[in-house]
Amino acid sequence: MKKAPLYSRSRRPAEAAAPVAAPPPAAAPEAAVPAAAASARRRRVPAEALWAAAGAAVAVLALLVSGPLHPGARVLTQDDIDAAVRASLEKEPLPSAAAKAYEAVAPSVVRVVGLMDEHDDGRRLDDSERALQRSLGTGVVVIDNGTILTNLHVVWGAHRVRVTFADGTESRARLVGVQTENDLAVLRADHVPDDLAAATMRSTADLRPGDHVIAVGNPFGIGPSTSYGIVSGLNREFRSEEGKRTLSNLIQFDAAANPGNSGGPLVTMDGQVVGIVTAILNPSEQRTFVGIGFAVPIENAAAAAGMPPF
Repeated sequence: MKKAPLYSRSRRPAEAAAPVAAPPPAAAPEAAVPAAAASARRRRVPAEALWAAAGAAVAVLALLVSGPLHPGARVLTQDDIDAAVRASLEKEPLPSAAAKAYEAVAPSVVRVVGLMDEHDDGRRLDDSERALQRSLGTGVVVIDNGTILTNLHVVWGAHRVRVTFADGTESRARLVGVQTENDLAVLRADHVPDDLAAATMRSTADLRPGDHVIAVGNPFGIGPSTSYGIVSGLNREFRSEEGKRTLSNLIQFDAAANPGNSGGPLVTMDGQVVGIVTAILNPSEQRTFVGIGFAVPIENAAAAAGMPPF
């Protein structure tokens, strides 16, 4: 299904306020006013004088707001304001951009387990013998009916697939679509939380090397975990260790990713998904991260789910 664009409502400009008439000047005691001045006061006051009086009133009001009108009172400076802001931030620091991005996407991230043993129920995670017969990865909810994107290699060959949602809800999931050329699989969970949230996807058209991103997943089964880095390059190619498949048009990134991150989202600082983590490059035979990870652009991934959003 096609997502409707989200809009933020702009505020209407405040209507211009009618100019406030200046208050009439306070009358001085008759005894203190010479006869000539009293006669002039009785004459009509020119419009220019009224505007001058209004300007003076505004100036006095500004002074009253900015500080007390007492002799010797210290005037508030920009340095005072900066110091107050620093003190406030030291007392209650603002969350980092990466923390905000993680909070935005975390409700949509799921743990994916491919059960290679038909007798495995997916719950005995402490059984090392059965754990060796499992494929562990990550997925991200893209439609709130339980449609999940992950990597094909995470679930390939599994007898059954189980997913665990962010709130702890567990469900069996069915494979409903594949895109082999991009190592993508689409799952549909049988049972979903009532308040399940789908991730927001964002076009990669304006993605640039140097943009900050986070990778969210379950590295080595520990998770959900998040790592922080940047986009290192675009339009990269990766050939699998077995040499059976070459992936192209990939996003290269340096946020830490390890086995278990596969299928998880690559997320920008606005909390929107721009890719699905799919591979890491290590010149040695070790399957650990050395600073080069790859993600399939979300345009390809969304198309696998039958919902190109852009």
